[in-house]
Amino acid sequence: MSSWRDRFSQMSGRTRFVVCRLMLHLAGQEVAPVLGVLNRAARQAMDSDGDLQVLGEGLVEVCQTLLQNDLYWQTAANEGDVFWNEGEAGDFVTDLFTDSAQRYLSEPDLSQSPEVEPLTLPVTRNLVVMITVAFTGEVPELETDLASMEAMTAALKALINLHYQGNLRAIQVHFSPAQLGDELTSDQLLLNFAELVPL
Repeated sequence: MSSWRDRFSQMSGRTRFVVCRLMLHLAGQEVAPVLGVLNRAARQAMDSDGDLQVLGEGLVEVCQTLLQNDLYWQTAANEGDVFWNEGEAGDFVTDLFTDSAQRYLSEPDLSQSPEVEPLTLPVTRNLVVMITVAFTGEVPELETDLASMEAMTAALKALINLHYQGNLRAIQVHFSPAQLGDELTSDQLLLNFAELVPL
């Protein structure tokens, strides 16, 4: 039924909006530098007042960092939907944003100075990155099950391409834990990210 609706909407010239969220869990003592990249991108996004170009550049940096650290990928999950109405797509983005923001320690406190004594901080062994985007058109690499290394790699590269093609309409990146010194234990991981499946 949905493919029939897709074809009908294409014939009538309506814009196809896709909203999707991917989650990627990295594990190991070496994930701390990834957390630094995420915090820098979050700070730049806040400073830019949500400028989509700046958000896109941050997304590219985050995706490239994740691709470079694929050795630490453990589990993943994704979800999404197709809309022919921009308002409905926007509502779904808001729903995913709210859900991601309520996950365990996923909101960095950007009002605090990052100058903390690094030797006194515990280093988390778990990091979950949640990327939510809305875009126009079709991207098969993002509209499929991402529970494999190959599929996740293709999806992250597709996100980078979407930025350079100018097709992104919304970008949100959440991560847990949100800052150095916070820890995401294995029990908290299971409790707050139950949908994650092994890659």
